[in-house]
Amino acid sequence: MRSVIPRSAWVIAIIVLLSWLLTPSAVAQEGALDPSQPKGSTPEQIIQRFAAKEKEFKEARDQYTYRQTVKLQTLDGDTVDGEFQEVFDITFDDKGHRVRTMVFAPQPSLTRISISREDLDDIENGFPMVLTSDEINQYSVLYTGQQQEDELHCYVFDVAPKEIEKNKRYFQGRIWVDDHDFQIVKSYGKMVPETHLNRKGKGQENLFPKFTTWREQIDGTYWFPTYTRADDTLHFQNPPQDVHIRQVVKYTNYKRFGSNVKITYEGKEIPKDQKKPEQPQPSQPQK
Repeated sequence: MRSVIPRSAWVIAIIVLLSWLLTPSAVAQEGALDPSQPKGSTPEQIIQRFAAKEKEFKEARDQYTYRQTVKLQTLDGDTVDGEFQEVFDITFDDKGHRVRTMVFAPQPSLTRISISREDLDDIENGFPMVLTSDEINQYSVLYTGQQQEDELHCYVFDVAPKEIEKNKRYFQGRIWVDDHDFQIVKSYGKMVPETHLNRKGKGQENLFPKFTTWREQIDGTYWFPTYTRADDTLHFQNPPQDVHIRQVVKYTNYKRFGSNVKITYEGKEIPKDQKKPEQPQPSQPQK
């Protein structure tokens, strides 16, 4: 998100990676973090296993239609003083190509910030946070322990990009991996890089809020993102202002597309009418 400033004041910005630490409030809903090592597997084996499952999940999700609902608000105290909304459907055309169709997009009423291209990319691609075996080597993944997420027992990892490539977005934060399906069931962090002022105090800032994404099992097999929430304050310097951001993204109406593409689980094809036994779901905040 960008602070709204006069166009004449915009100059080319320097991109730097924000040094970010996980805040205690991020894990207030979970049980105590147990730092002990996993039994029967090493952290490295768990990382490789969930990354392989993430690749399967990504390929499976690409065969589903769904609706994504976005609401972003700025707040002055408890008063909403600006809003951005979008509702769009991800579907397929008659040739099987994925199509993004806008359903609802009222005129934004934001006055203190503007929505950047990176914000839109994060909404569609960053918040779901997929970390596959094709991408895992781009990240430093640190095992931090085990934690109970409601009825799920999870392995917990801190994740950060090793390097920042131009025009690419990365997740930086914490993930929870279910010890039964070895899939990510929750993530907390932010998208990077951010753009900050240069040493002379000038530039075009582009800041992003911390967010949490919860997943639920769809068709009893893969854990799909269903709800993302951000509630954060962005500290802009040009002009100096703190902007309280509240954002909710919902992913609903997942339906498997009627194509000939096979969806597999652990190397075996899943018929469209077959479901795995349902697993416990992590709780989510009131929607």
